[in-house]
Amino acid sequence: MSLIEVRDLTRTFAVRRRSGRLRRSPSVVSAVHDLSFTIESGEMVGYIGPNGAGKSTTIKMLTGILVPTSGEIRVAGLAPSARRTDLARRIGVVFGQRTTLWWDLPLRDSFELLQKIYRVPHDRFRRNLDEFLELLDLGRLLDTPVRQLSLGQRMRGDIAAALLHDPDILYLDEPTIGLDVISKGRLREFLRRLNAERGTTLLLTTHDLQDIEALCHRVIVIDHGTAIFDGALGDLHGQGGSTRTLVVDLVDTAPAIEVPGAVVRKVEGPRQWLSFPAGASAAPIVAAVAASYDVADLSIQEPAIEDVIRDLYSATGSF
Repeated sequence: MSLIEVRDLTRTFAVRRRSGRLRRSPSVVSAVHDLSFTIESGEMVGYIGPNGAGKSTTIKMLTGILVPTSGEIRVAGLAPSARRTDLARRIGVVFGQRTTLWWDLPLRDSFELLQKIYRVPHDRFRRNLDEFLELLDLGRLLDTPVRQLSLGQRMRGDIAAALLHDPDILYLDEPTIGLDVISKGRLREFLRRLNAERGTTLLLTTHDLQDIEALCHRVIVIDHGTAIFDGALGDLHGQGGSTRTLVVDLVDTAPAIEVPGAVVRKVEGPRQWLSFPAGASAAPIVAAVAASYDVADLSIQEPAIEDVIRDLYSATGSF
């Protein structure tokens, strides 16, 4: 049995829409429709799609917060909505725009309250907490009220809180939203180590493709509540024909750069934009540019999730 099994899952909501100046007519909106996938123990899976695609609704059904309209879910062998309390001991959840910590209490008190809620044995709690404090650089913040933490500090605290009871699965809903580059890097490294050393299964929803590329070997793309792709990220780019952009700042203005594997799309003074297939490695292109031109700086722009999905739809004729 897979750790997570989703079969023919559907979730609808009843809404009332304006049908006149004073009238509203009832209608049904499908947030998730005929969704199926499985996730094995120890996988790191990116769950991506545009706003309103059904990502958060899926996570809420996987955790038991929402009851499916139809279909079947099994998480660690349990039906989430029917066995919510039992399932809570097997999962951890982090929502990037909300916190599970107590706003006016010091971080230390939140951790100790969670120990009591999950009934974590004291020795295991201390061992886990000490490890997470070190890896997430939280030790100096233990006596700081949560409301005084920065977004990055609070996010690290939320992740530690979600892992104190040794869950089998960690759901991460936009965990790096609003974080700076350093905070994102530290968080990604921690999650890689968590998966490698503890075998924790990760399901990550995000709009940041760099999160996916840094952490996940597999991607599920959802749009309009239905999975339209399930496979490797490179295969997704290949199917959709997406491109990445290498932005090169030369020391001086120069003619359009010519290197194998990339095409100049735009030139403004010493800055040039080169596009190349999103599934290809940037390393040989960067090396070729650096070897033949005087480079002051360069950076890589990833395609937006919405663009990847739009390209995928165009390639499959779904538009």
